[in-house]
Amino acid sequence: MSIIEVTVPVLPESVSEATLMTWNKKVGDAVERDENIIDLETDKVVLELPAPQAGVLVEIIEQDGATVVSGQLIARIDTAAKAGDVAAAPAAAAPAAVEAAPQSNAQAGVAMPAAAKLAAEKGIDVSTVQGSGRAGRVLKEDVAAAQAPVAAPAAAPAVSPTPAVQIAGDRPEQRVPMSRLRQRIAERLLQSQSENAILTTFNELNMKPVMELRAKYKEKFEKEHGVKLGFMSFFVKAAVAALKKFPVVNASIDGKDVVYHGYFDIGVAIGSPRGLVVPILRNADQMSLADIEKQIAEFAVKARDGKLALEDLTGGTFSITNGGTFGSMMSTPIINPPQAAILGMHATKERAMVVNGQVVALPMMYLALSYDHRLIDGREAVLTLVAIKDALEDPARLLLDI
Repeated sequence: MSIIEVTVPVLPESVSEATLMTWNKKVGDAVERDENIIDLETDKVVLELPAPQAGVLVEIIEQDGATVVSGQLIARIDTAAKAGDVAAAPAAAAPAAVEAAPQSNAQAGVAMPAAAKLAAEKGIDVSTVQGSGRAGRVLKEDVAAAQAPVAAPAAAPAVSPTPAVQIAGDRPEQRVPMSRLRQRIAERLLQSQSENAILTTFNELNMKPVMELRAKYKEKFEKEHGVKLGFMSFFVKAAVAALKKFPVVNASIDGKDVVYHGYFDIGVAIGSPRGLVVPILRNADQMSLADIEKQIAEFAVKARDGKLALEDLTGGTFSITNGGTFGSMMSTPIINPPQAAILGMHATKERAMVVNGQVVALPMMYLALSYDHRLIDGREAVLTLVAIKDALEDPARLLLDI
């Protein structure tokens, strides 16, 4: 018998705590070395917690929904036990358990350490608790169940991700705890609106040139590069070209200083099951259209599967968001601090536009550029958006760098 402890890994810098999501294993299950046994949700990313060694999960100390910190003990694994045999592992801990709960009677069995600790904290006599473990051992779950009738019902959502449904006649309501990511999104949006002097400028974009270019080469592009040619890569390239002309839009405020970035790290907003995330295309000015499309496709898969790493989301000097994916015609995007500006794309619809004095129906998109007026004046903001528009309406400019 060899018991090893499973602890919360060192959390990324700036992340103080995490929430346990759903255990992938239950007590008595066999685990393989490096097998993911539970996910930890932080306010930025979801981290996998692999088993340090192969064995049997003999004790789960912290349940789904618990808030934990770096180094905290959350489970134990017996590296010598076999699946379904959880009796061997608790034996080593039995003396401590008996000492912690000397009043336990033979019928109730021996209290496990976590159960004894919880019982002591809650003032529960372990001898009155019926154990459900092997040989009648009292588990933490038994103690929790014993106190359930007197627990405040309102506290349930705080310790469990299970939705609480309240029904009053034919007007049901569902109350669920906010995920850490959603809490973080809320905090950053409020921070952005309270700390930045946000102003938005708009323009209309004739998408026909880009759409024709894409339609002409999309099959050859996909065959050559193994990835579909989308529109986002054009917008990233056009944004970088504009930022080179107006560096202040790529800058940020740090206290009383303005930081001008000599690189172009473009954040691309992506919807995920957990909420909106903004992974970063680093050194986007050095990336080809194919590089950008491949990176965005990879981010989309990682976001869907909850596999984005903290480094994928850290930094960024400018962001692009595409509300048009969901049908938005026009919006005012909110700046992602500490950045100073964000470009908003929208749905492309046929609209009457005047070209060379003639009214024609063209695929048009409204563009929006939100900017921090503390740093960026209207002139730079408007000219930046015009530069993006010009580059997209005449894609040859991107090749000629004009």
